[in-house]
Formats: sequence, structure tokens, C-alpha cells
Amino acid sequence: MLRFWLSQGYYSFSQKLKHVVRLPFAIAAYGTAAMLLVIVWRPQIHILSISSLQRIIMLVEAVGAGFFMGLYIGYVHQYNSVNSRPDVLKSLYSPLQPSSSMEGLRYYEGRLSDQQTALLQYQRENLHFLSEEILCLQEKLSKYEQSDDGSTPQVDLAHLLAARDQELRTLSAEMNQLQSELRLARSLIAERDAEVQRVNSTNNQYIEENERLRAILSEWSMRAANLERALEVERMSNSELQKEVASTRRKQMLETTTSEQP
Repeated sequence: MLRFWLSQGYYSFSQKLKHVVRLPFAIAAYGTAAMLLVIVWRPQIHILSISSLQRIIMLVEAVGAGFFMGLYIGYVHQYNSVNSRPDVLKSLYSPLQPSSSMEGLRYYEGRLSDQQTALLQYQRENLHFLSEEILCLQEKLSKYEQSDDGSTPQVDLAHLLAARDQELRTLSAEMNQLQSELRLARSLIAERDAEVQRVNSTNNQYIEENERLRAILSEWSMRAANLERALEVERMSNSELQKEVASTRRKQMLETTTSEQP
């Protein structure tokens, strides 16, 4: 049954049950901690008796652990009853498909290497297991060939050995394909990083140019303010000069009129 899980989408199956497996043990630990707290806080508890509280905690603990264990068994049964294709190639090819969503690109660039590393580790472990199984089958085959009774198990063993050898070659080819896809994904991620660096450098150039233009604009604003102040001072001095000229003319006119009188 374990080999069936490994060949039919073990990665998605293990990711789905990663947290479900831990929950019954966590519930048991929390229940034990709650019972210890009830025993420690015995003088302060007056709602129910200690034995009733302990029974309630044990009942909740048993129900919770039983629920998650049943959920785990249901997932396993549902998984074994579905005749689906392996999810190894789907998890590899789906990040490499073209997509117009930038969120999807960020998701796949972040988790593609981790997924393919996990898949490669699974392939290595599977190859190691199959190699050991082939060695055992070869030893059994050599023992059957050396025996004198020519019974039918030798033929079955040879057929099983050939099937395991074919599976080993298939997995080796699949692991090579995974490694090539991993190299392709890393090259795509490197291209994305180079493009992001180019965009960042262009953005930095624009920021520097914007700061330079702001400095020029502030300088010209200061010059304009100085010119406006100088113009205002010139206008005030011009008005005062005009007043002095007007007063001087009035004085001259008064002097001429007084000199003309006898």
C-alpha cells in the first residue's frame, strides 16, 4: 500500500496530511496540560468537581483525537480509491506554463525550487529502495537457479525482477527529467532576477534624475524669489525717487512764483 501512495501522487498526499497527522498528538498533549492545570488550581475551582472536569477534558480529548484520526483514515481511503495519475509531472510543468498573472509568477518563483527539491529527494529514496529490492531479487534468483527443483517460482521471480528493473529505469529517466526541469526553472528564475535588477537600476536612474531636476527647480525658485525681492526694492526706491522729484519741482515752482511777485 505504501508503494501505491508513492507512485500515485505522494507529494500532494503528504502535503495534505502533514498537519492532520500531528493534531491527535497535539490534542493529547493539550488535554494532559489541562488536567495538570485543573489539579494545580483545585482550590480556586468551585464550579464543578475535579473528577467531573477531568472526565470532560478526557471526553473532549478523545472526541478530538478520534475526529482527526477518522479524518486521516478517510483521506487515505479516498486517496487509495481514486485512480489518478502521478502528480510529479503536474507539479513540475504547471509552474513553467506561461501565465499573465504576476501573482502566479511570484508564487511559482518562490516555491518551485523547494517542490522540485522535495521531488528529487523522493526519487532518490525510491531509487535506493528499488536498488535494494533488485539486489534481494537477484540473490533469490541466483538461489533458485542453483537449486535442482525446477519449479514455477523461478519464472515468476524472473518476471518480477524484470518488472522492477523496468520500473527502476523509468524512475531514473524521470529523475533525469526532473533535474533538467529544475535547471530550466533555475535559469528562468535567474532571468527574472536579472530583469528585476535591470528595472531597479532604471528606476534608480529615474530617481537620481528626478532629484537633480528638483534641485535645479529649487535653485531657480530661489533665484526667482531673489529677483522678486530685488524688483520690489527697486520699485520702492523708484517711487521714493519720484516723490523727491515731485517735491523738488513743487519747491522750484514756489520759488519762481515768489520771485516774480514785486
